[in-house]
Amino acid sequence: MRETDTSYSSFDLPVHHLQDDSPVSAAEMAVRTDLAAAYRLCALFGWDDLIYTHLSARVPGDKHHFLVNPLGLAFDEITASNLVKIDLEGNVIGESLMPPNAAGFVIHGGIHSAREDAQCVMHLHTEAGMALSCLEEGLLPLNQHALRFYGRVGYHDYEGIALTHGERERLVIDLGNAAALILRNHGTLTVGRSVGHAFVEMFYLEKAARVQMQVLAAGRTIRMPDDTLAKITSEQWTRDLMKTNSREWPSLLRRLDKVSPGYAD
Repeated sequence: MRETDTSYSSFDLPVHHLQDDSPVSAAEMAVRTDLAAAYRLCALFGWDDLIYTHLSARVPGDKHHFLVNPLGLAFDEITASNLVKIDLEGNVIGESLMPPNAAGFVIHGGIHSAREDAQCVMHLHTEAGMALSCLEEGLLPLNQHALRFYGRVGYHDYEGIALTHGERERLVIDLGNAAALILRNHGTLTVGRSVGHAFVEMFYLEKAARVQMQVLAAGRTIRMPDDTLAKITSEQWTRDLMKTNSREWPSLLRRLDKVSPGYAD
């Protein structure tokens, strides 16, 4: 944290409500439903952290609003209707029984304002992601899943709990145009062109992190692909990712419908 940074004194974002009498559009409802599903899937996969960490999605339209979880609900309690709509200044649009997370506003507001392609931003504190974030070398190009992020991951040094406006600017710089960010000594973050895209990026980042920690724990000589193969594989992933951002998402929704219905409420 820098001395000149303005800071929030707690996790709760001070709530300033702005009137919103407009009906929820079909486009916004679709995003709300997908984002609520992503929260439920995170809980299903064991990626949640009590009521903390946050996923956000941009509201369709030109007002630069985004949706995030209310601070106080567990991920398996999130529904399309209880997500909080917020603007880039931290104002709540409409009503919410609970305030949003101040760290969520700092991290997500900055990225949504800087990256037009960041329709969804996911930030998690999984055990594997946090362990990876503590390694000086970061994500190693050990396997095919890790190579998905070859040249597509940034790193942000730890500054304490993300409650300052200044850190928001540094986060944006460290993310750059990457698809993922390792927040050192903290956790992981992915961005996507849709909720489903950001979720799948996080799925593979999380899997790559778990595999890396298992390999390092084995204490054996590590064999990695050479740079030429790493670049070829990265290019293959990049070409494939340009074709679609929703191939896996419908199957995940079908799985969720079987075990955790009600997220669309």
